[in-house]
Formats: sequence, C-alpha cells, structure tokens
Amino acid sequence: MLNRTQAPPVKDAVEYPLNLKPYRYFRLTNGCEVYYVDAGPQEVLQVEWIFDAGNSFEDKNLVAASTNFLLKNGTSSRSAYEINEFFEYYGAYLNRHCFNETSAMTLHSMTKHLPVLLPVIRELLTDSQFPQEELDVYRQNMVQRLAVNMKKGEFVAGRLIDVSLFGQDHPYGKFSTPEAYAALTREELVDFYARYYQRGRCRIFLAGRIPSDIEPLLERYFGDLPWSGTALPLTPPKMHPSPEKRALVNNDPDSVQGAIRIASLFPDKHHPDFPKVQVLNTVFGGYFGSRLMSNIREEKGYTYGIHSYLQSYIQASAWMVSTEAGKAVAEATVREVYLEMQRLREEPIDAEELHLVRNYMIGTLLGDLDGPFHIIGRWKNLILYGLDEAYFNQSVQIVKTISAPELQELAQKYLVPERFYELIVY
Repeated sequence: MLNRTQAPPVKDAVEYPLNLKPYRYFRLTNGCEVYYVDAGPQEVLQVEWIFDAGNSFEDKNLVAASTNFLLKNGTSSRSAYEINEFFEYYGAYLNRHCFNETSAMTLHSMTKHLPVLLPVIRELLTDSQFPQEELDVYRQNMVQRLAVNMKKGEFVAGRLIDVSLFGQDHPYGKFSTPEAYAALTREELVDFYARYYQRGRCRIFLAGRIPSDIEPLLERYFGDLPWSGTALPLTPPKMHPSPEKRALVNNDPDSVQGAIRIASLFPDKHHPDFPKVQVLNTVFGGYFGSRLMSNIREEKGYTYGIHSYLQSYIQASAWMVSTEAGKAVAEATVREVYLEMQRLREEPIDAEELHLVRNYMIGTLLGDLDGPFHIIGRWKNLILYGLDEAYFNQSVQIVKTISAPELQELAQKYLVPERFYELIVY
C-alpha cells in the first residue's frame, strides 16, 4: 500500500529512455511516398500532402505562396464558398502552407470521413481554377495586411535580417511588396500549379487512427496522378550576405521601443556541430531560464522576453537572437547579448546549470513526442531534411552527454561578435 505521507522520488528527465515510434511506409503506383503513424485513442487523423513547390522553385516573387493559398478557392465544379462549406459540414479542417523548398496541404478530420473527403482533395490538386476574382480579393487583402504589418518593428526586423544574411535575391531573403502582389497574374499561378502540383513531386504523411484500407484508398485517388517519385531539380541562387554588419532603421517615428535582431549564418542540420550547438543555444537563450533571459529580462529589466534559436532551413541555417526593448535601452541590450557570448567563451558552464538544461531539453522532447501528430511531425522533419532515426538518437545522446568544455569550445568557435549581423528597427 502506498504511503501517502511521503513524496514519491523525483526522477530526472535525462533518466528516461527516448525512442521515436517507427512509421510505416509504402509507395503508390506513381512513386509517391507515404509515411504514417497509426496511434492515438481518438478516431481522428491528420493527412499532409507535401510538394516540392516552395518559393525556391518560383521564377517570380510570390507566385509559389499565392498558388498555394488559392488552391482551395475554386475548381471547375465548386466555388471557394462551396469547398469551405463541404469541409465544415464534415467537421474537417483543410489548410495550406508555403515554405522555402516545400508547400503543404493539411487535412484534419475524423477517420470515418476520410473516404468522402479524399475525392475533393484530389479535385483541388488536379482541377483548381484560380478564378480571377479570387486572385483580386487575395491580392487586395494581402496588400492591406502588409500595410498594417509594415508599421510593426518586429515584422520589419524579421524581413531585413533575412536580407542581411542571405541577400534579397535568395529564396530565404525574399519578401513581399505591394508591387509584387500587383504584378501577379492568373496565368503564372496556373502554370506553377501545373508544374509543381499536377505534375510535381508529392509525399504524403499521415498520423492518428488510420483506416485499415489506407493503401487502396490512397492508391485509388492519388496513385494514377503524374507525380514524380524523385526530388525535382533545384538550383537556387547563391547567397549574397550584406557587407554591412550593423544597421539602424527608423521605421516609425512614434515608436517607443526597438525590435532587435542579432544573427549569423550557421551550417545546416547535416553538420556535426548542429545538434551540439542546440544545447549551447538552450543555455544561451533557448528557454526561460537561459543566460539572456536571466540577465536582460530578470536582472536588467530591459525587455519582457528575449530568445535565441537556430533558424533551420534545408540549404542553410541561421543563429538568431530576437527581442524588443525600449528605445533608451536598445543599445544596452545589444551590448549585454555580446557580454553573454563572451561569458560562454571564457567561462565553462557549471554542472548544475548544465544538468538543468539537459533535463529541460529531454523533458521538452518527451512532450513533443506525446501523440501521433507530434510523432509524424518529428519524422517529417527528419525525412524532408534527408535524415533518419540515427540522427534523432545521436541528438538525444549528445544532450545527455555533452560536456562543459565541449560547449565552451563551440562558443569560442561560433559565438564570436564578428560573425553576427546586428539590426535595430525603431
């Protein structure tokens, strides 16, 4: 019998074994790869169609994102209103997203409704019409939204730091403008859709309670489509980082604070230092108890929150520090960021802090693997980056075993002020 007068023993998160639940896999007749995790107590599922159709593939700015957004805005037999009504009737949610190399269409639904919903998904992926009136409304809405966002220092800083790192002609540095929206034509969207959705490369990821007939079901609606089973050729332009390492932008004369970005280019996930630097970044600014938060928020009171993170793309990554601070203390905030970099270069992290960070990272990972949607999301990120389960296991092992001297050596290699771009937008 339990003795309830005594607290149960505390077990550190690092002591728990971490295993990534395996996925199941098959190919459709056309070569389309299907990955799925069958798990979960509820009769719901998530299906993602991932296309090689991000903005790296476009010949003109905003064509990829606009094509992706307007996928569900009308076919030859259904209007945008009818499409939305159809999915709402079945309690389903259909969304779409465009990224740098890929784009996605994502369905959340009850499992029992999947056979009814898939024919309409096929219709959207084979017969979207991109009506001119829908393009006009989209263009008007996006220009209005952009005008509102351009008044926000955070938004402007996010755009400009990417330009500094990658160059405005690179897919990672491009941004939207009213002129780019105005220049969009229906013919360009139809052409991009034909090349990268109707005849492009697609991979399908599913998670949740998967029906037993999922293979013939997907084969029936998607196996005959002229999709490529291999990666599409992609030769993006070279990066052209800005020669100017520091910039001050006066975006709003009435602003009372500055949006701060301090960032440097960093190798992609295939570099052996990437998982190790994830640990160093957590110490530096990756969680609420980090060095940056303890100093700049808790001790100095310069900001409500400051974070650092590795902004990971398929071709490259960036190490980013992001915050907002009052005008009077923005410059001081930047100096404190560099001071924390210096401390990590010069002083080894003590055992207690490193143990706390290990527990935080493993505990967070345990939460991230709770449920089939999170699990397939983890697999999707590995697969899209060309990584496997060994990378996941190695990353976990690094969190558990990396030493303070190793972290100090990484800080001396990467947390060097000369590597970083500095931007303040008022």
